[in-house]
Amino acid sequence: MRTHLSADLNESLVDQQITLCGWVRRRRDHGGVIFIDLRDRAGVAQIVIDPDFDAPFQVANAARNEFVLQITGTVRKRPEGTENKDLATGTVELLASEIVQLNGARPLPFQIDDEDAGEAVRLTYRYLDLRGNRLQHTMRLRHKVTSFMRRFLETRDFIDIETPVLTRSTPEGARDYLVPSRTQPGSFFALPQSPQLFKQLLMVSGFERYYQIARCFRDEDLRADRQPEFTQLDVEMSFVNEEDVTGLMEQMVRELFAEVIDVKLPEEFPRMSYAEAMRRYGSDRPDLRVPLELVDLKDIMENVEFKVFSAPAKDPKGRVAVIRLPGGNKLSRQQIDGYTDFVKLYGAKGLAYVKVNDASIGRDGLQSPILKFLPDDVVTALMERTGAQTGDLLFFGADSSKVVNDALGALRVKLGQDLDLLEGEWRPVWVEAFPLVEYDESGARWQAIHHPFTAPVEEDLGKLESSPGEVISRAYDMVLNGTELGGGSIRIHKPEIQARVLKLLAIGDEEAEEKFGFLLKALDFGAPPHGGIAFGLDRMVAMMSGCDSIRDVIAFPKTQKASCLLTNAPGEVDTKQLHDLGIRLRQSANTVVETSE
Repeated sequence: MRTHLSADLNESLVDQQITLCGWVRRRRDHGGVIFIDLRDRAGVAQIVIDPDFDAPFQVANAARNEFVLQITGTVRKRPEGTENKDLATGTVELLASEIVQLNGARPLPFQIDDEDAGEAVRLTYRYLDLRGNRLQHTMRLRHKVTSFMRRFLETRDFIDIETPVLTRSTPEGARDYLVPSRTQPGSFFALPQSPQLFKQLLMVSGFERYYQIARCFRDEDLRADRQPEFTQLDVEMSFVNEEDVTGLMEQMVRELFAEVIDVKLPEEFPRMSYAEAMRRYGSDRPDLRVPLELVDLKDIMENVEFKVFSAPAKDPKGRVAVIRLPGGNKLSRQQIDGYTDFVKLYGAKGLAYVKVNDASIGRDGLQSPILKFLPDDVVTALMERTGAQTGDLLFFGADSSKVVNDALGALRVKLGQDLDLLEGEWRPVWVEAFPLVEYDESGARWQAIHHPFTAPVEEDLGKLESSPGEVISRAYDMVLNGTELGGGSIRIHKPEIQARVLKLLAIGDEEAEEKFGFLLKALDFGAPPHGGIAFGLDRMVAMMSGCDSIRDVIAFPKTQKASCLLTNAPGEVDTKQLHDLGIRLRQSANTVVETSE
């Protein structure tokens, strides 16, 4: 139907007759001469319709935004002074000799590329939103990312293998989406939260190098970087250690950023233990662009009379820490109150501070409501420990380690963003040496930091039963600008070690057999040492394209309530479908309960 795309127009085609097809981006009537900006997948071209050509002029006169047209005409140079430097095709135009209206369009609910249009209306008419430049760009960038990943892995002997979408429910940290079985009433499939168990089975199967751009599903509370269905690059390798996996994946990400968005990442990503990340940054996803760090004060504050500091300092599970903000004494009381409200979102009861007006005169050069509670020797030690200088501001956190880490960790990032302190555009880091397990106070049991199949380091195997909280895992996360791009681990490949870990997690033999007995059985048949990683593809593309939400890089996303405004899903189903599945709906206290008959 067409001979060229809009972006093909250039001066080499002058005086040639061509045919374009596309949508009316804009129509303008300038004193009888009609101009149409025609948009297709490649770009925009200017069409000129002269009233001397009556038939095409009548079609153009009736055309409105988003009409679909086929236009034949002659390419010519634009008159001098009318060139459009904002368009790649801005030095030429097409003088139309024939126009066919392929389809009309109703009045639009919003204008294409109108960034002020509400998200609800844009998601309802997502097919229109996708025509805009921004989403066209992100979708094409996403394609380039996945295309590069496939090429990179396949040239290194990885093979793409699909794993089941209908599987069984396994404990992986979030709620499963369940699918009732018609042929086995009362039984349910689960949609996979990840291909974890199947990719381990593929290693037992001898494939050695597997990858998949996998669809995953989690029924969890949503926010900007979460969707009920999402995509990850899933990778698994046999006969490897941590360095084999992280080294190859680092190379892939470095080359990906260079090829797709022309960004040069460091030749070698820095590495940091989980313990160091928490101590210095209060987060296992540290944003290294922010130069601020947490400084421990527990030993200094143990014996002060100020119980806000001394109580957590004496508590084995407590922490007292401070952030030194260079030049921060310029912050107003209103700004400090704003940051106080911010840390309360993370469980902090408040935000103590000290302004350093003149470091040279010691205590008299400091300003703070808490100074009267701190003796001179503590103030001196505080200044030495933090290296505080004139003009600085010290922000304190004192509570349980979790609250202090969460609150000050978030505060350092917010300060960095608010005060324009970010250093460098892209700062990757590997975080490794995670604890294998953490104690869940509410459930009074140990739970896996990553998942139950992560291997402990060899030298800590003796602590599994005696001191599980001290056991270090063979897990690793790739973090970029404070966001986890991907996480993985070396897996447990010996059945006796897997049994010990499951017992530690209070997963009994019967439950283990019921939920993943097929994997445990496979480990008995010569499972090789293996490990892998999974990257959040949506999150990675969002970062690369500068989007705030992964919804902007997913063609048909859900809302924060996990609904699709385009299709009105989820929706009701008819009684016959429910009957075939052996399910009836019961109304109870304003909730709908599904039960198997």
